[in-house]
Amino acid sequence: MFTRDLRVRDNPVLHAAAAAQRCIPLFVVDDAITGSSYMNANRASFLADSLADLDAGLRGRGGVLVVRRGSTVAEVVRVAREHDADEVHIASDVSRFAQRRERELARALGSCGAELHVHDSCVTAVPPLSISPVGGNDHFSVFTPYFRRWQTQVLRRPLRAPGTIAVPQLNAGEVPTARLLHPGPPSPDLCTGGEQQARKLLTRWVRDAVDDYADRHDTLADDGTSRLSAHLHFGTLSVTELLHRVGNRSEGARAFARQLAWRDFHHQVLAARPDSAHDDLRPRGDRWRRSEEDLDAWRAGRTGYPIVDAGMRQLAREGWMHNRARLITANFLAKTLYLDWRLGARHFTDLLVDCDIANNQMNWQWAAGTGTDTRPNRVLNPLAQARRFDPDGHYVREYVPELRHVTGRRVHQPWTLPQDERDKIDYPDPIVDLHDGASRFLVARTR
Repeated sequence: MFTRDLRVRDNPVLHAAAAAQRCIPLFVVDDAITGSSYMNANRASFLADSLADLDAGLRGRGGVLVVRRGSTVAEVVRVAREHDADEVHIASDVSRFAQRRERELARALGSCGAELHVHDSCVTAVPPLSISPVGGNDHFSVFTPYFRRWQTQVLRRPLRAPGTIAVPQLNAGEVPTARLLHPGPPSPDLCTGGEQQARKLLTRWVRDAVDDYADRHDTLADDGTSRLSAHLHFGTLSVTELLHRVGNRSEGARAFARQLAWRDFHHQVLAARPDSAHDDLRPRGDRWRRSEEDLDAWRAGRTGYPIVDAGMRQLAREGWMHNRARLITANFLAKTLYLDWRLGARHFTDLLVDCDIANNQMNWQWAAGTGTDTRPNRVLNPLAQARRFDPDGHYVREYVPELRHVTGRRVHQPWTLPQDERDKIDYPDPIVDLHDGASRFLVARTR
């Protein structure tokens, strides 16, 4: 059964199932997901692309994607009974929903004489909780010691796609469209889903860009990132294959691998602490402010700080945001505005195509200082961040068109323009003084 492993290459689940005389490549459109607030128009569009591409990949090997809609447990059991299946294969995952689904599947299949096989290293490179610190703790709470152990792990070798897939005669069902999964319109510049698109990006990344990653990954206008995050989330690309392809050949490749280790790190934290999807991992006694006006300004990209607003508008336009902009915008909400990080995480969940619970929630907790950051009270100055990571203002001009004709570095501080020029720009004044915001946060944290 496919979940977050929508590919035919390097897929341990499909590899194991296809070895049988008969195999039913099944995907269940689970109403518990599509009917929840987690499903958004952007993820629906990417998922529909990916399922259509997966179906084409299976058909090219003699198979077909079998689609059912309803409860995952009920539909898997129904298909297993109809075709006398004695094994069901699935990828492991760490969210509370996925863990509950796995337990319920195992019980339900056992009652009809089938066995559930759960495969690690499908969603992450190193299985969550497969490495643990000395002293009895079940997970690492600090990244650096985790990374040292992560680097020593021997990754499995990537698997070839099955040559042929023998599927019994059955009604395959219809591959869902984006509109069927979610009725809303996606972001106008949303990326395309599917394994074939992932492999094109992978080839280009390894050939042309990864070696420069260490120097370029934080530069906002240059965007030296891989743009593979959505493909890793939906499993149209294997993180294990990605690490093998990138290798250890350069400083850039090693820096990129470190970022993938962060992804594994967050998954092992959530696996051990599923409550941290919503509760502070390390409570700081925060009494968050409530200001719908400030929250709305942040969501709309109208805070008066162009580097923050550019990030928020990129999110709305593309369903994606540069990693440095994510940090800037999250830190600004949680610390300068002192609004609850969960409000920001919810907005990201509403729009991000690459959003998964582990990375989104853990990154937000890191930015808010309630997670694994070893300097939980640091406050980023968005103006300093702009000078460092968008020195010429190209990123701001791309996403904040009101400021497109502002020359020089004043694009980051439009309130310093002469009044006659300022009056011509439909752009708000800052909603908060940076010094006042930082002071308010620090006082609240230390009282």
